[in-house]
Amino acid sequence: MERTPALKPLLLLDLDGVVRRFPPMPAEIAARAFEPSLLHRAVTGEISDEQWRQAVGPDFVATPGEVIPEALALVRTARRQCFVALLSNATTRLEADLALLGLDAEFDAVFNSSRLGLAKPDPAIYRRVLDELGHPTAVFCDDTAENAAAATKAGLDGVHVPDTAALRTALAVRELIPPTVLLVLPDRDEAEELATELLEAGWGPCAVHRDMLAGEDDAEDVDWVVELTTAPDGLPASAHHAELDELAERHDGFTSDG
Repeated sequence: MERTPALKPLLLLDLDGVVRRFPPMPAEIAARAFEPSLLHRAVTGEISDEQWRQAVGPDFVATPGEVIPEALALVRTARRQCFVALLSNATTRLEADLALLGLDAEFDAVFNSSRLGLAKPDPAIYRRVLDELGHPTAVFCDDTAENAAAATKAGLDGVHVPDTAALRTALAVRELIPPTVLLVLPDRDEAEELATELLEAGWGPCAVHRDMLAGEDDAEDVDWVVELTTAPDGLPASAHHAELDELAERHDGFTSDG
């Protein structure tokens, strides 16, 4: 019997506050720009981005914002095993901004509310995306709690991720990024000593591996790798990547995904 190939897990990500950030905006301009009725018209495509900015006033300067590097690294890691799509409440400017930021090739699909005529937290937008992608459900991460809760009510696994650390944890515990982190150190004795300390603290498996640089025969070009998969709190080690980065730096080393 012919079998239908299993779908990759579907990960839906909000853009602003998750993968992209903006500098603070003067309160007076923000009040005009994000006035609920005007903003809703802009993000559902009733008016264009240009019309929205004209309505806010000439002191509303267009900017594409900036990428959050740590979040983009998580997107790239997750894409190795997931179908990763963007679901953003955005104006008709979104596609141009993604191109300016170099994000236009970083997602498997992009869903812009102003093109769909629907905006979060309307449950219909989540069901529309699932239908278009042919998935029964998905993990959805948003920095706005209301949008995450609405996704859960629509049958998705909605997760509130107020910062990149929360995003990393959400992906790690759902096995959407690998659980293992490798601490790469230059000295064998130091690596073995650190592995013993981490094992006693509840990390695992704390195995030490010899890692010679490709094409090198000189023993001085060998690194020593401490393998960590589970943290003392029971979470995947990758949920504590920032902490492990600092630990590696204190030992003149660095971290790598397992």
